[in-house]
Amino acid sequence: MVLLIAVFLPDMMQSMGLAAAGLVLAALSVFAKMRRERTASKSSQSDLKDLIFHDERSIFVTASSGEILNRNAAARQMFGDHGGDILEKVIGSHFPNPSAIIFRLQAKATRLNAAQEDVVTRNARFHVAIHSLPGERFLWAVEENSDRLSAGRGADKISLPMMTVSGTGTILYMNEAMRSIAGERMKAVDRLFSEVPSISGAVHQLKTKDGVISVQVIIVPGAGGRSEYYLAPLANETVTDGNRFDILEDFPVALLRIKPNGDIEDANKLARQLLDMKDKKGRHLSDLIGGLGRPLEDWLADAADGRSLHQPEVLRARSGEDETYLQVSLGRVIENGEVSLLALVTDATELKTLEAQFVQSQKMQAIGQLAGGVAHDFNNLLTAISGHCDLLMLRHDPGDMDYGDLEQINQNANRAASLVGQLLAFSRKQNLQLEVLDMRDTLSDLAHLLNRLVGAQIALNLTHDPKLMSVRADRRQLEQVIMNLVVNARDAMAGTGGEITIETRNAKLQSDLRRDRAIVPRGDYVVVKVRDLGTGIAKDKLSKIFEPFYTTKGVGEGTGLGLSTAYGIVKQSGGFIFADSIEGKGSEFTIFFPTYDRPAVEEEAARKPPIAVDIGPIDGVVLLVEDEAPVRAFASRALRLRGFEVLEAESGEEALEVLRDAELSIDIVVTDVVMPGLDGPSWVKQAREARPELKVVFVSGYAEENFNEDQSDIPNSIFLPKPFSLNELTATVRGQLTDIAA
Repeated sequence: MVLLIAVFLPDMMQSMGLAAAGLVLAALSVFAKMRRERTASKSSQSDLKDLIFHDERSIFVTASSGEILNRNAAARQMFGDHGGDILEKVIGSHFPNPSAIIFRLQAKATRLNAAQEDVVTRNARFHVAIHSLPGERFLWAVEENSDRLSAGRGADKISLPMMTVSGTGTILYMNEAMRSIAGERMKAVDRLFSEVPSISGAVHQLKTKDGVISVQVIIVPGAGGRSEYYLAPLANETVTDGNRFDILEDFPVALLRIKPNGDIEDANKLARQLLDMKDKKGRHLSDLIGGLGRPLEDWLADAADGRSLHQPEVLRARSGEDETYLQVSLGRVIENGEVSLLALVTDATELKTLEAQFVQSQKMQAIGQLAGGVAHDFNNLLTAISGHCDLLMLRHDPGDMDYGDLEQINQNANRAASLVGQLLAFSRKQNLQLEVLDMRDTLSDLAHLLNRLVGAQIALNLTHDPKLMSVRADRRQLEQVIMNLVVNARDAMAGTGGEITIETRNAKLQSDLRRDRAIVPRGDYVVVKVRDLGTGIAKDKLSKIFEPFYTTKGVGEGTGLGLSTAYGIVKQSGGFIFADSIEGKGSEFTIFFPTYDRPAVEEEAARKPPIAVDIGPIDGVVLLVEDEAPVRAFASRALRLRGFEVLEAESGEEALEVLRDAELSIDIVVTDVVMPGLDGPSWVKQAREARPELKVVFVSGYAEENFNEDQSDIPNSIFLPKPFSLNELTATVRGQLTDIAA
C-alpha cells in the first residue's frame, strides 16, 4: 500500500498543477473577452452617438426604466433639459399623458423590436417611433409634422370658451376662456359634462367652478380624429352684457340672431357668406330661406315659446343660381327680459345631394324590377296573341278579306314585343351578344338607315378619330342606342331643319370623372357624341330624361322609353351616358365606352346557330309544361298541326306525375322556366334521374341569362325566348329532335 502511494503521488501532483494552470488560462480568457466586450460596447455607444448626433429628428436612447442614456441636439432644442434624465418628464411638456404613450410603445417594441404611433397635441401632430437595442435599451425618434392645429395659436385671444378634444375624449387644449370657466385644466371631456356632447348644436349642462350652466356646444371636426368644441351660453340663459354677439363674428359656424317675428338682428361673417347677405341685419328670414313646408312664422313662434328648440330643419336658400340647402337649428336667448332666437346654420347641400342620389337609385331599381316583371307577363300575353293569330292566318289565304286584319294584328304584336324588349333593356335583364366593334364601321353600316330616319330637311354629319380604338358591345343594341338618340335629335328640329352631328374620338381620363351622380373611372374610353341644333331641353327637365315613360314630347308623340332604353343598354355594356342642353340652342349626348383591345374570336364562336326552318310534319311525343293556359293552348295546337303527339301539364309537379309511367315514351319536353312550385330546371333535373337522355326546350318571358347556370347543368337543352311564333316553336322542337339546332 505504501508503495502504491509512493508510485502515484508524483502523478497526482502533476495533474493538480496542470488543472490549476488550466483554470488560470480560462480566467485570463474570460477577462480578455469581458474587456473586449466593454471596449466594443463603448465603441458601439460611440458609433450610435455619432449616428444620432446629426439626425434632424429628436432622438433619445433610454434604458427600460425610462432613464435617458443619450439624446441628440435636436431633442435638446425641442424639449430642452426640463425633466432631467427621465423620458416621461422630458416629453411631458409637449405630450398629454406621456406615461401611457411610453408604456404602450415600449411594450410593443419589446415584442416586435419596433413600434410607431402618431400623437396629436394641442399645437401639432408628432410621429413617435421606437426601436429595441441590445442591452435592454430603446432608441426613440420624435418628429413633428407640419400640419399645425388651427386653434392652438390664436384661441387664447378670443373670449369664446373652446377646447380641442381627441377622438378618445382626452382634452388636448383649453383656451384661457375655457380654463377660466372650468376653474382648472381638465384632462377628459366627461369631467366637464354629465353627458358627453356628440351632436353639434345641442344644449348640454356644463360643470363650472361656479356651478352648472346650460351651454350650446358647437363641434367642429378636425384632422386626426380630433374636434374643436366651442361653448355658448344660449338656451333659456340670461345673457350678461359681457357676452355680446360680436364675439361670434369669427366663429367657425354660421350663426344668426333673429327676432321672433323673423327680422334678422345680427349675423356673423360665415352666415353672411352662406346666405349672401351684405349687411348684418335689416333682412327678414323668409327673404333668405324657404321650403319649410309650413309657415315660417309658426316655426319661429314655437321656438320663441320654447317649443321645438334645437330640432334641425332642412331648408332651401333663395340666393344663388345653384340649389343650396341649409340645415337650421334654433335656440332661444333671453336678454334683459326680451326673447331672441339664435339660428345655427350649416350647409346641407352635399347631404341633400346624397339623399337625392339614394332616392333616385332606389326608384330606378324599383322601376327596373317592375319593368322586368311586366315584360315577363307581357311576353306571355304576346305569345298567346301572336300565336293564335298565326293559327288563324293558316286558315286564310292572302287574298282573303280578313287576311289583312290578321296581318295588322301580327305586326302590332311584333311592335309590342319590341317595346317589351326596350323594357328589358332598361331593366338590364336582356342577354347581350357581346363582340369587339369598331365604331366607325358600325356607324358607317348604319348611316343609310339614319339618313332615311332624319329625312331630307336634316343633314347627318359623321366625324371619326382616324385612330379610334375598339369597344366590346352588342352591335344590335348599340345601333338601337344611336338610332334612339338620332330620332330624338330629329324630332327636336322638326319643321326647322338643321344638322345632326355624330362624333367619335378616343379619350384618356387621368383621374375619375364625377358628373351627374355618376363616377367614370379613370382609363381609356371611346367617346360618342350626338349633337343637334334643336329646341333643347329645359334645365329642370334635364335630370329626368333618362327615367322610363318620361318624355318632353307631346301626347301620342313618344313613349318615354327611348332614352331610358339607351341608358339601360349603355350601362349594361359597362359605359356611361350624359346629356347637356341649352334651351333654344340644342342638345348633346355623350357616351363613354371602355376600350377593348382583345380579339373577338371567343364571342364569334359563341354565337348560336339560327333556328331551323320548319319544312313539314315530323313524328314524336312532346310533353308541354306551361302554367299560362292561353300559351299552352296555342303551343299545343301548333305542335299537333305539325304532326306531334302532345301531352300537357300545367306545373312541374304534374309533369313528374306524368313521367312516372315508365312505359310512356317521351321524345322531347317543352317547358316554361318560371312557374309556381317547381320551376323548369328543377323538375327537369328530377326527371333526368329516370330519363337521362330526355331532350328539353326551355321557354321563358325573361332573358336567357337569368337561368344560364341552371341550363348549363342540363345537357341536350335549348332556350327559346317568348314571344315566339308558330314556326319558331315548331322549328325549334324539330331542330332539337334532329340535332339541327342542338
